[in-house]
Amino acid sequence: MTKVQRFDKAYITDFSESSDGYMTVRAPITRPGVFPYLRSDGGIEMEAKLPEELFSERTIQSANAKPVTDDHPTELVTLGNYNKYSKGLTHTDAMVNEEKLFVSFTITDEALIKKIKNGKRELSIGFLADVKAESGEFNGLAYNSVQRNMEINHLAVVEKGRAGSEVAIRGDSQAFMIDSDEFQNKKGGLKMPKLIIDSNEYEVEPVVKARIDTLEAQLAAEKTKAESVDTITGERDALQTQLTAKEQELTESKEKELTGDAFESAVSERIELMDKAKTHLADDFDFKGKSARDVKVAVIKTVNDSLDLKDKSDEYINAFYDSLTAIVDQNGFAAGSVRSDKKDFKANADEIKNMREKRLNLNKKGDK
Repeated sequence: MTKVQRFDKAYITDFSESSDGYMTVRAPITRPGVFPYLRSDGGIEMEAKLPEELFSERTIQSANAKPVTDDHPTELVTLGNYNKYSKGLTHTDAMVNEEKLFVSFTITDEALIKKIKNGKRELSIGFLADVKAESGEFNGLAYNSVQRNMEINHLAVVEKGRAGSEVAIRGDSQAFMIDSDEFQNKKGGLKMPKLIIDSNEYEVEPVVKARIDTLEAQLAAEKTKAESVDTITGERDALQTQLTAKEQELTESKEKELTGDAFESAVSERIELMDKAKTHLADDFDFKGKSARDVKVAVIKTVNDSLDLKDKSDEYINAFYDSLTAIVDQNGFAAGSVRSDKKDFKANADEIKNMREKRLNLNKKGDK
């Protein structure tokens, strides 16, 4: 039969300190009885810790020279992980007194000593046992299983807490005995726990209260899980949004890239623009960093520098530039003549205009 890990609870009532600052405690760590054990699957078992088993020589000796831990570790304490978990050690004086198993222990960890002084006083033994399905009654309480062949592995100093929450933390293969003031009085007799419903208190059986605590703990765990899912979903959606934006940015960047024929065409257009513009612009004109629009505006302003082209559309600028350069191409003006005397350019333009008007007038006379 596979041994099952169990946890019992007891309390530190008094302690002493050595001149070196070590803390020594002598306390009962467990006792016989019938106790409800909760499991993370929601099951409840009334397990008996019978005197003949608990007070056997084997179990008593297993309490000697065992590590004291700060809370229960997530694994059994062994020689391999002793330095990781041990904060002290039980003595070799384990014995039965007043129907309880007592043992002394010394704590050598400064942090744990401070926690005990600040109120962390609950003791909980971690032990292995063969839990066998057996029905019976002990001290007036019925049980459906018995813990046999108990072997104490470690003694933990723990915070006082609800059994249900502890079950949720411990895992399927472990259980936690309910042995708090809520279920047991100082004389060891059973005290009916109280359940509060709509501000009214009702006394219920310990197993009923334990079951409700378990369900509440599971509900709290599910709520925490749901909140975690929402958080993860939100983070995922935010990252997805960022990824989509980056993909769009990459797509737009690729669309703007000039490759192959498009690149060659753009270079040719730039060279053609520069060659044509040079016939109008000064020799020291710097094309570097200037867009096609900038170059065309500079050419237009060689004719009339007072023109305000700031708010003009690209279509307007292109049409003006094309008309201007067409006149130059038609009349064969040289860049030097344009730069040397803008009045000559205007005079030629006026002459062309006059010639057109005369031609129109002659056509009109012929019609008569």
